[in-house]
Amino acid sequence: MNICAITMVYRDHWALSQWYDHYARHLGAGNLFVVAHGADRALPALCPGANILTVPRDRLDGFDRLRDRVLNGFQAGLGAVYDWVIRTDADELICLDPELYSSFSDLLGAQARDVVFALGLNVVERPDDPPLDKGAPALSTRSGAVFSGLYSKAWAVRKGLPLLRHGVGLRRKVLETYPLTLPPGVYLAHLKYANRAALRRSNRHRREVANSGGKGLPGAAWQKPLLAERKFYARFEELSEQPWDACAADALARVTAEPVRDPGKGVLRAQNIQFDARTTLPGRIRRF
Repeated sequence: MNICAITMVYRDHWALSQWYDHYARHLGAGNLFVVAHGADRALPALCPGANILTVPRDRLDGFDRLRDRVLNGFQAGLGAVYDWVIRTDADELICLDPELYSSFSDLLGAQARDVVFALGLNVVERPDDPPLDKGAPALSTRSGAVFSGLYSKAWAVRKGLPLLRHGVGLRRKVLETYPLTLPPGVYLAHLKYANRAALRRSNRHRREVANSGGKGLPGAAWQKPLLAERKFYARFEELSEQPWDACAADALARVTAEPVRDPGKGVLRAQNIQFDARTTLPGRIRRF
């Protein structure tokens, strides 16, 4: 089975190195496609053997919509060559439970539908966590986590289906009955909060984009990223700690129970559920 992975990035070098190392290990560097939203000479060294495409960064109006249009067009083309296309942000790693799946081919080869979702979780740097060594996998030393409906995203598609608003774009007639396929043991590890030093660096670019004065730009979390960061970490530390198995089972049941079917935008996605307990990511999943 031929599987590729695609992401779009601007200057978020730490996250991109995590993305590259993870997917290159599972898919091979030659099957990775990095779309640089603006020229960046550092990318060939960060992603040796990957395919790098640069698109202009001369306008930021309609930021998310523009990025979706670029990526969905490229993704559709890749879908003519590959059996499945994996698409995540640079700070998102799809991790499989090795007790259930041996590889991406094992999981995706068993799917009857043309899109797969993952159970999202924020991986968090705790106050007592050791610093991350340069180039070390984030999940080697970061195990604090909280599940997230927002990041329970569609991440793998075939037959040219577009990814939109953390979900999948579908025709209205299909949207009414199409299932949200989220197999057990499939997780999207969101690394935004896993490295506080890298987050502060990337927040500078988020603030520049959100406050650039155009239309259709990201909202408050990018306009005031330091405030959003402080609120997230403070809330995480206030959550009660619950066992992984119980948290994962509860999150899977709630995320898949009543997905959002938005006929106006033609999107199937998970509800933006906030969970009230933190947990510890098991070693077997962190090592995937």
